[in-house]
This record gives sequence, C-alpha cells and structure tokens, in this order.
Amino acid sequence: MDTDTIHPSFAADVVHRAKTTGWDSWLSHVAGAAGCSNPVRLAGDLHTVNEATGQILAARSTATMPDGVIYKACGTRRASLCPTCAKTYQHDAFHLVRSGMIGGKGVPETVTSHPALFVTLTAPAFGPVHTRTLTASGKVRPCRARRDAETCPHGIRLACHTRHGEDAPEIGQPLCLECYDHDAQVVWNIASGELWRRTRINIDRGLSRLAKAHGIDPASVRLRYVKVAEFQRRGAIHFHTLIRLDGRSPIAGDVVIPPPAAIGADDIATIVSEAAVSTHFRTDEHEERPEGWLIRWGAQVDVRQIELGEGELTENHAAGYLAKYATKATEDTNHLSGRLDETTVHFYADPQGDHIARLIAACWDLGRQGGQWIRLRRWAHMLGFGGHFMTKARAWSTTFGALRDARAQWIRCQHEVDTEEADTTVLVNYLRYDGTGWHTAADALMASSAASRAREQRQLAREALHELNTTD
Repeated sequence: MDTDTIHPSFAADVVHRAKTTGWDSWLSHVAGAAGCSNPVRLAGDLHTVNEATGQILAARSTATMPDGVIYKACGTRRASLCPTCAKTYQHDAFHLVRSGMIGGKGVPETVTSHPALFVTLTAPAFGPVHTRTLTASGKVRPCRARRDAETCPHGIRLACHTRHGEDAPEIGQPLCLECYDHDAQVVWNIASGELWRRTRINIDRGLSRLAKAHGIDPASVRLRYVKVAEFQRRGAIHFHTLIRLDGRSPIAGDVVIPPPAAIGADDIATIVSEAAVSTHFRTDEHEERPEGWLIRWGAQVDVRQIELGEGELTENHAAGYLAKYATKATEDTNHLSGRLDETTVHFYADPQGDHIARLIAACWDLGRQGGQWIRLRRWAHMLGFGGHFMTKARAWSTTFGALRDARAQWIRCQHEVDTEEADTTVLVNYLRYDGTGWHTAADALMASSAASRAREQRQLAREALHELNTTD
C-alpha cells in the first residue's frame, strides 16, 4: 500500500487497534466472519450446558471479548451484497444439487443409475428484444436480421443486424419500448410460480399414465425436482430444473430407491416436453385486462439428459450451473434495490423511462387494484417475481440447514479439547443484536485481507493434495 495515499484517520484506526486488542487476537476472534462485507454484531452471554442434566458447565460474556461483541457473517446468497457469503452459499448449493445425482450426504450412490434430466423453461415473448445467439461453430449471429422487417406504429424498424458482444448493454432491451408489453411481463413473473406448480402436476400425471401403461403401480415411482429461477437480461424470469426419477415404497417413505427399469430418461423427457406445451391458465380479471392474462411457457423448452462423468452436460456442469444462479437476483438486468414503498418507488419507476423503469412502474400501477394484485407492489423491486430462487423436493438430497450445521459443528470441534465432553454438551446463547458492519475501514480491510490469505492457503493445500493423489 502506498503510504502517501493512506488517510490519517485510517492510520489512526490501525494504530488504535494494535494498541488495544492487538491485531492477532482480534483477527482470531473475527475469523468466522472475516471475509463478510457486512457482518452482524451480537452481544450477550454464552453458556455450555450438560445436555443430560441441564447443568451450566461454563459461562462467558461477550463483554470480555474484543469489541465486546461476536461477529457473525451476514449469510446472504446475493453476490452483489457480499461476495464471500454468496460464495459459501454457492458451494453449499453445488453440493446439495450434485449429491442428488451422484450420492452422498444421505443419498445412496445407487442414485447414479436413476434417469435424470436438465430442463430449461422460459417465458414467452412480450415484444422483440436485442439478443445474442451463436451458430453451431460458435460465431455470433446478427441480432435480428430481417430483410422484410416490419416497421412498428411508432416508426421503428423491428430489425437489428449488429453482432452484439457478450456484455453489450443493448441485449435484452426492446427494439421499441412503446410496443413492448411490460404489463404482461410483470404479470407473468408474478404468476410463474403457479405455472410451474401446474406444470409439475401435469408431469406427475403423465408419469402416472406411463406407469399404468407398463403395468407398474403409479405409487411406486416418483419424480424429484430441484429448481433455480434466473432473470433473463430482459427482466423475465425463467427456470432451470433438474428432474430425477426415483422408485418409491410405502414402507421406505422418502428413502431414495431405484425406479423400475421399464421407464427411462427418454420417456420422462417426452412427458416433460408435453406438459410444458400443454400447461397454461388465465389469471383473474384486472381492470386493465378484464379477460385476464394468458400464462404459458415460451417456445424455448430445452430438455437434456444428464451424462455422468463425461459428456456435454455432466452432473458437475448441471450442479455448477444451478449453483451459479442461486446467488443472483436482478443483477443481470442492471437493477438493484431493496423493497420499494410510496416514498422510494419514484426513484426507480417511470412509465416513460427505460425498460426496467417501465417494468417497475407496471408493477406499481397494476398493484393499485389491491387484492391478489397487491403482490406486484410488494415485489416491484424484483420486477414482479416473488418466488424463492432455489427450491427442491425434500428427498432430493440434504438441506442448506444441515450443511450449515455441519460446518458450524466442524468449526466448533476445532476449538474443543475434550471431544468426549463435546458430545454430551450443548451451547445455549443469549445474544442480542448490537449492530451491522465493521467498526472502522481499517477493521474491514484487515479482516478481508486475512480471509483472502486463508482462502489462498486452502487453495494451495487442495492443489498440493490433488497433485499428491495424481502422482500416487
């Protein structure tokens, strides 16, 4: 660091920390949250209790600790808010998804023989937008090459011959803002969860009919799902879904068992494709659309089989893809805000503004009718989408909570001297919220630097272990 650029107050904070708690003890104290951009500070008492008798074996107060608080990582999944916590969430999502395809974490390894599909379901078109697509050889196609392109009522020719770059700001933007149906898009976003629910029901009904055709009891087969929602650049949501065929026994319950051999991945792919095409419904009436809006999937329904180990789409590719989008929300649309209300919505909504401003304005305007439509105002900051970004069937694999508990237990064990005693005790904490964030910029920088060094050391250790195993 260039000493000429160090602000005097920053240097003073560094010296003050060194003279008070000392950097070594403070960094050790905050290690669990060191990489977090905005940690939560907690104050109170911590007790170690005998699980059998309830006797308090030890008690500590955060008042005796550096800064008088415990620092806890914020735990957000949003990479735009905290890259470190989002990376942890992403790793957990990867292992949660992957274990449902290869086994582990409570899932038997025999699951590798189960038919599995990767399905992408998109929104329909609400008006022509700038796009970027590739040819089979990897070359970028012209955006919307049309020799006989129409000219819209607003005088805009609905064609574009530009080969857009990957980060081109035009991608996802309507060719004509006035022609684009912003109302229909935000309604589709808010209704997409219900569309998925109905599609899933139709898929299960298709599986039941197929099982009967093969002389199989429909109750003996079950499809398990894990789904991630992703915002397209135009601000419409679409879903990436992993679907696995399992057997089912009334005795075994949710235990994962092999399915009947008569039903394969091709059969499931046909059922999914047919359900995606046939599932649709119409919303309740709205004063802006008395007949309601028709909710259906777009024409781009992609169904591909998972290939274990090697291939174009392996279990690692699929798990990595879902985990990547589990840490995003509206970032790809270049919009980020918290929940909006009457005092803040005017900063983002504009019916005559750009594409995103018009989507937010559509949410706010349509939500004025109240009733079920008020949800559009509640989720205006998410362009109408109010669902969870990652959902799964209970029996797909483990849970985020189980992974977090296992990580916390591992960290706790690193500081336990008597492991036998640790098995018979529980921690009972009485903590209150004391604030959010690091006290000073110096604390934030030093904690982040320490976390970065720790990550580098772990990466070097993994590479060394991999090299050792490869050599052996």
